[in-house]
Amino acid sequence: MQFQKLTGLFAATYTPLKSDGELNLEAVAAMVDFLLSQQLNGLYVCGSTGEGMSLSTAERKAVTREYCQAANKKVPVIAQVGHNCLSEACELARDAQQAGVDVISATCPSYFKIDNVDLLIDCMAPIAAAAPELPFYYYHIPVLTGSQIDMVEFLQKGSARIPNLVGLKYTATALHEYQQCKDLDQGRFDVLWGCDEMLLGALATGAQGAIGSTYNIAAPLNHALISAFEAGNLKEARRLQTLSIRMIRLLQNYPFHPAMKVVLGLLGQACGPCRLPLPQLSQADAASIEKELSQFDFFNWK
Repeated sequence: MQFQKLTGLFAATYTPLKSDGELNLEAVAAMVDFLLSQQLNGLYVCGSTGEGMSLSTAERKAVTREYCQAANKKVPVIAQVGHNCLSEACELARDAQQAGVDVISATCPSYFKIDNVDLLIDCMAPIAAAAPELPFYYYHIPVLTGSQIDMVEFLQKGSARIPNLVGLKYTATALHEYQQCKDLDQGRFDVLWGCDEMLLGALATGAQGAIGSTYNIAAPLNHALISAFEAGNLKEARRLQTLSIRMIRLLQNYPFHPAMKVVLGLLGQACGPCRLPLPQLSQADAASIEKELSQFDFFNWK
């Protein structure tokens, strides 16, 4: 299987919901148009940001198909198919391949914790095999899965049993491990960075692709950060990363994903509330977010 490494900024997309918590698939096309207008290079669907674990299998299939249809091959679409039930994950992978996604990705089961590399491979191999024509990226996010697995060892051992394993979505802060993964086998694997507030550090260790929540609302800032880094203007790159960190810290003062949906609404992309167990924000909180963002000129970032 041939694959092309993914480069640039990928939005970890939100799942639009109606006020009653049901899917609002009619909002997906406008969301994709908005993200493409921000020069984003791809879409990561039904991940942590998209509340994939709070959706039913049927809903995840529907959301993935809607994003594929709206993207219409203009940019790559990655479907996150991880599930606590491996047979459901395999079904999601098969359906994603049929729907026309470009890549599949999966978290590991998280209720019963995975504590060693061999067990992780046992879980990921059937998921990847369910969509054999597609590249497979393991989604490493230990803060949510609770599985602290050595990703260098996983790539080394996993590639022998998972023919379409091509890389990782690396959402952890261990830049040294990230760099080791990128350098493994002369750069054989594609390792996408997943911590928005550390993008500059990842660029310094060789990152060429990143997937994140805040690229939905601050793609121009992050594109400018990358351009400054590539031009050797580290002072400007650090300034822009500081702005990104300030924005993220502000949103983390609230429940983060509901706050992000508020900001998307302020940018003209209303996508409803989050599902429980994520909370809803009050109107007072929403007004406070808008006021605080305005204080450092967020709405004029270009």
